Amino acid sequence: MDDSDRPRDDDSAAADGSTDEDEPESDAAGEGGESVESVDAASESVESEVEAEVGPEVDPAAVDADSTASADADSAASAATGSADAADPSTDGLPATDDAQSLGDGGTPATTADAPTADAATAVEDEPFEGIEGPETDEEMPLAAHIEEMMRRLAVVFLIGGLATLVVVTESTELINYFWSYHIPAPLENRPRLYGPLELPLTRLKVAGLAGVVVGLPAFVYETYRFMRPGLYETERRYYLAAVPTSLILGGVGIAFAHFLVLPAIFSYFTTYTSDAATIAFGLAETFNLIVIMLAFMAIVFQIPLFIMLAIMMNLVTRQWLEAKRLIFWGSFLGIAFLFSPDPTGMAPIIVTLTMIALFEGTLAILRWTGN
Repeated sequence: MDDSDRPRDDDSAAADGSTDEDEPESDAAGEGGESVESVDAASESVESEVEAEVGPEVDPAAVDADSTASADADSAASAATGSADAADPSTDGLPATDDAQSLGDGGTPATTADAPTADAATAVEDEPFEGIEGPETDEEMPLAAHIEEMMRRLAVVFLIGGLATLVVVTESTELINYFWSYHIPAPLENRPRLYGPLELPLTRLKVAGLAGVVVGLPAFVYETYRFMRPGLYETERRYYLAAVPTSLILGGVGIAFAHFLVLPAIFSYFTTYTSDAATIAFGLAETFNLIVIMLAFMAIVFQIPLFIMLAIMMNLVTRQWLEAKRLIFWGSFLGIAFLFSPDPTGMAPIIVTLTMIALFEGTLAILRWTGN
């Protein structure tokens, strides 16, 4: 220890109030005032020496290095947070929102009590819509696939009708003679007139085509069932399968109704209406146009009860709805009859319209009577 440190130690000991064991107490008491002054001076010298020794040990470069390291650490943390946000695809394209506005109302900070409410709202929004479930066999198909299947099934119907036409065309001459002798008054005197070389073969095709329509109607109903079968329930399938023979029976009843009741009434009206003014010459083509069209048209008209029953059984319409809209159906029947009947006098369309209305109202009356 050098001499400069010795007074500091002595002064420190004096500041602490410590005395030398060898000095008597009287000396300490006698020199009290001088000791206090020396203590103050020693304290000032100690503080100055401490500042001088500590000051050089704090390096400014070290302070700058510490602040630089802290800034680098903050930058690294920010970069890590940004990369984590970029890696999360759910937050892409969404604006940054304040934590205080993400949950809760307005700027009020979200609390843990708000979290279940937000989760419940998200669960309600994400809940899938469950509509009316179809049959297990029902499956989604593109529109083009539905159209393609429908065209294939219609082709089957036309093929069956065409085959029936080819089978009957060989016997069409006998059918022509039968219809002529039954519907034309005085058939021996009123032989058919040909006004073109193709009238006879075309008439034979028309008569044979009538057989194709009769056979094609049940085929049409069946192919329609096959087209809609994946979307039908088991009970609806039974209704449709039962409709195939019913359609054939109703078609035959319609042809018989036209043959035995409608056509004789129409031809009697024609002959009575024109016999006083001119001599009637029945052309083969025009006469059989009327006969074939009326027979085929009545075969289709008599499908009305079947269509109504199927629509009600499949819950497409109700009897009450049909009864409320009956005037609309009556007007539609009248328009269809005038559009497709080949009689310009209005006699045939009126008969057809009355027949359609009778079938419509009769079916509703049966449903009302049975409680359906």
